[in-house]
Amino acid sequence: MKDTRFQNHSLSPLAAAIALAIAAPACLAQAQQKPAADGAKAEADTTRLEAVVVTSNKRKENLMEVPAAITVLDSATLERSNAKTLEDVSALSPALTISYGTQPGNFSINMRGIGTYSLGVGVEADVSVILDDVPIALQAGAFKDLADVSRIEVLKGPQSTLFGKSSIAGVINIATKPIQDKFVTKANALITNDGEHRIGGSISGALTDTFRMRIAASSTDYDGTVKNLTDGGHLNGTKGKTVLGKLEWTPTESVTVALSPHYNRQTLNCCVQPYSSMTPGGQYGFSGLIPSQPALPASQLFNGITVGPDNVSVRNDYPAGGEAHDYGSGFKVDYQPEAGSWLAGHILSSITSYSKYHMKDYQDGDGTDADVLRYASPAVPFTGGLYQYGTFDVKSVTQEFRITSPDKQRLRYVAGFWYGKNNLGRVLTKLPVSPFSADYAASAYNTTYAVFAQGRFDIVDSTSVIAGLRLNREDTGYTFTKYANPPLPKTVVGYWSEDNKENSTTGRLGLEHRFNRDVMAYGTYSTGHKGVAYDLTSSFTAVTALNQPIPSERAKNFELGLKAMLLDNRAAISIAVFKTNFFGFQQSASVRDDDGVFRTQLHSIGELQTKGVEVDGSFRVSRGFQLNGSFAYMKAIVAEFPNGPCYNVLNATGTGQVSAPVCGPNPIYGTGVFQDLAGKTLPNAPKLKANLGGIYDIALPAQSFDLFATGNYRWQSATQFSLSQDPGTIQSAYGILDAGFGIKDKQEAYKFSFFVRNLLDKRYAAGLSNSPRNGTWSTPTLNVSTTSWTPPRDWTRYFGARLDLTF
Repeated sequence: MKDTRFQNHSLSPLAAAIALAIAAPACLAQAQQKPAADGAKAEADTTRLEAVVVTSNKRKENLMEVPAAITVLDSATLERSNAKTLEDVSALSPALTISYGTQPGNFSINMRGIGTYSLGVGVEADVSVILDDVPIALQAGAFKDLADVSRIEVLKGPQSTLFGKSSIAGVINIATKPIQDKFVTKANALITNDGEHRIGGSISGALTDTFRMRIAASSTDYDGTVKNLTDGGHLNGTKGKTVLGKLEWTPTESVTVALSPHYNRQTLNCCVQPYSSMTPGGQYGFSGLIPSQPALPASQLFNGITVGPDNVSVRNDYPAGGEAHDYGSGFKVDYQPEAGSWLAGHILSSITSYSKYHMKDYQDGDGTDADVLRYASPAVPFTGGLYQYGTFDVKSVTQEFRITSPDKQRLRYVAGFWYGKNNLGRVLTKLPVSPFSADYAASAYNTTYAVFAQGRFDIVDSTSVIAGLRLNREDTGYTFTKYANPPLPKTVVGYWSEDNKENSTTGRLGLEHRFNRDVMAYGTYSTGHKGVAYDLTSSFTAVTALNQPIPSERAKNFELGLKAMLLDNRAAISIAVFKTNFFGFQQSASVRDDDGVFRTQLHSIGELQTKGVEVDGSFRVSRGFQLNGSFAYMKAIVAEFPNGPCYNVLNATGTGQVSAPVCGPNPIYGTGVFQDLAGKTLPNAPKLKANLGGIYDIALPAQSFDLFATGNYRWQSATQFSLSQDPGTIQSAYGILDAGFGIKDKQEAYKFSFFVRNLLDKRYAAGLSNSPRNGTWSTPTLNVSTTSWTPPRDWTRYFGARLDLTF
């Protein structure tokens, strides 16, 4: 039975959403150009947008002067949107989406539709996450509380020239809040009606004339969207604690030394997909065990659960998710040569980092709380259920030396040397019986050496040429130890290892023209590179070893952009048109076999293409009213993949699964069934996304406080969640409206806000799965099909309140 709950939304809101995002600011701009009364004119003359400073080129620059497509989210935007994780950030930036895996280590960030979903430590991410100049080695480590954040820069398109590995599709550059000159203490607390609690605080200021410090801490706790009826708890939630430090010493006017230690502990009891539909009458069985003896009816196993489109209940008797902690520190030294030196005005920087990440993950393998093994087969002497557990371990060391030229000169550049070493480990055990069981230990390493430079040269005062180059050397390798599948004794049945070396060159070339001080246009061509990959999962075999490594990825990107400040700096708009081709793209694809177990394989796709247009804008309507909007049209497709994965459908008699009609054998690629995916959409890459938000400050001159109201509406078109193009995994278009209001002290001593998320109570899924004739539930006389879904944080309307205090 096919679940259509998430495919019945009308596309009619699209026109309204786009019209609102584009026409409203334009109409308001026209209204502001009309003659105004003296009082209104005086207000308009003092109402301008604040300049936004970014560090996307590894130097501080005005966003509107940077020739690149960048979306910036400041702390105020993140706060009023209750954005505390990268999943929340994706709702604010149309270029971003998040793909969820079966456990936290498999989450993926997609930029402009591009993002590698892989189950192994041998695959780098396509989107790099940078925290205060230091890259996060394993992308899983980025899915934690965004504590004490000042600004998030979303850099779209290949960024390999300046940021190197893991940035072939883009970069998320996160900057934490700076140290204040005077001592300031802040505290905040948040609570929601669905079980979220959050507290945080910071203390910042100068201890002496040469020493300053900042310490920030936060604690978050959210029960989760899924109810576990077995123990009365919740799943798909998170809780964590974070401590960030900044210590800054300026022994002389020309030297600044900064130490930034961090610690985070996070629990994600996640990745559970409740059933949203199921053919009635199914019984639990193991088609992979012989003789099969299904004996547990679904009605018994789902006691208290009403399987349907709004189901958020499960019965699990084994934990789900993972517990992670990471710690480390950055160490930065800046030196500015004295006046008179040939390097006067330059900044010489050394940035060193060390970090260590560890995660224990676990998963209920059968999704029930019953003693399923007792009924599986008389030949299986086990009781209990299926489960798995494992660990991720990452140790990372980086070193960067950088020289940054002065801002006010004809040639402005940054150049440097980069070294990075990452050691990653993965151990996984699936228990207790075949075909579910597996046991392995894998490790991977990558060591990178690079020199890079990028700059702008003013040919004339209004026109500049942009050029950049990176020479990269990467040493990589892996080991894989395969143990006998449980319940056999733990003995080594296979061991494989390999080492590789690869040199690569990436670059950027472009032209920028400034029509006047408020309007500029640019065109750039850039290339990207990501190193070889290793398919290190429980499906690893000797055949897999023969096909290692998966070739590296390459990208070519063309981009045209326009940035303008309008209406005497009251409005800003950025437009980018882009086209990027990826070659040898590394992508894992998974299917659920008849036995109910997910099988995965890492593919090297011949070619992908993403192209489209992006618009970001801000408009200060009046002194107290500001609008921010963004829009993206994106077409992310497979250009060449003749041996793509297939999905299954019911056969003509409804008695079993067969490959979809679009699939078939291809002897060129060996045994198996494939489909040609040329022209098909990439997973989790909606064509259209729009976001419109605003804040309205209501001044009360006669009071010691003011009022404010906030609102945000986001909309996106239909989304296909499967690379195989399964029609049962399509989420239809939807729109989400958030709103809030509050009161704040004129001296910023306090601010109290109330908010509601998903005000219109619209249902949508963050992930979908489809299994026609699910062998786990089918019986000899009945074929059972199932669908399941991942309910997002705001799958239903919820309310909250937040209090901010400044001392």
